[in-house]
Amino acid sequence: MTQEKKGLPHTLTLQERKALTMSGVSEVLSFDDTVIVLKTDLGVLQIQGRQLQLKELSRECGDMAVEGYIQAMQYAEPKQGGFFSRLLG
Repeated sequence: MTQEKKGLPHTLTLQERKALTMSGVSEVLSFDDTVIVLKTDLGVLQIQGRQLQLKELSRECGDMAVEGYIQAMQYAEPKQGGFFSRLLG
């Protein structure tokens, strides 16, 4: 029997680009009023905007709320392989 890694459920809800609620946040890596960087089970999520504010954060269940003007959200893909595998392939 194989074991599956079971993390926090990850959801995002954006309302009129002004209010973002999410679940499945395991860590806040950095934040300021223009960029918030979060760690989730699905990868590192970067939120870009203006006047961003963390309104709510629950470390136990991974829930978070952000207010401000949200311009972009992007997941960082993990790099595969080492330097030589990227160079040669």
